[in-house]
Amino acid sequence: MSGGSPLTPVGANFMRQRHSWGYASGGDDLEDDACSKPMPPTPSIPRARTWIEILENLLWIASAVFIIYFGDWHSNLVYLLWHDDRIRRIPLYFGFGSVLITVAYFFYTSMSRGGVRKTNENWEMLSASALPMVTLLGLASFCLFTWALWPIWSFLTLPLVFTLFMAGMVVSPYLISGTFKPPSDEFRLD
Repeated sequence: MSGGSPLTPVGANFMRQRHSWGYASGGDDLEDDACSKPMPPTPSIPRARTWIEILENLLWIASAVFIIYFGDWHSNLVYLLWHDDRIRRIPLYFGFGSVLITVAYFFYTSMSRGGVRKTNENWEMLSASALPMVTLLGLASFCLFTWALWPIWSFLTLPLVFTLFMAGMVVSPYLISGTFKPPSDEFRLD
């Protein structure tokens, strides 16, 4: 209780005094201080990121660059994906297909909403019926990539694919169209 009405001792119990007109108007027993607490302000400007969040994002990106550059210590990941015979090709292609469908869906939804300018609003435009489809496509692509790359890295495939996924999630808000320009609140004089 942050500052509600005072408590008055009555016998062995305490009775709360009600001084608000709102309590007398209805017959309901409302929770104390429910309407007196200020609502948290909704920021119109996205909040600045802390240095810990920036450090975490840089760590995901650096880990992904390390994985792509060093591959299996003999050649990089891109060369392995094109030329190594140990990779199961069919699951790899289906995994890339599900990633492309997911990216195309996000791109389509971000382009269909012309007024969206903030990064945090891009996630709000997904309809409730599309979220299970996108989630299943992401889970399917993770499983397909793990199955396709298992012969090369065995149990290390799970953290490898997860690290590449997290680096993609860190970079993806900057790749969506319309998030680079903040909305201009200045008036034009022409």
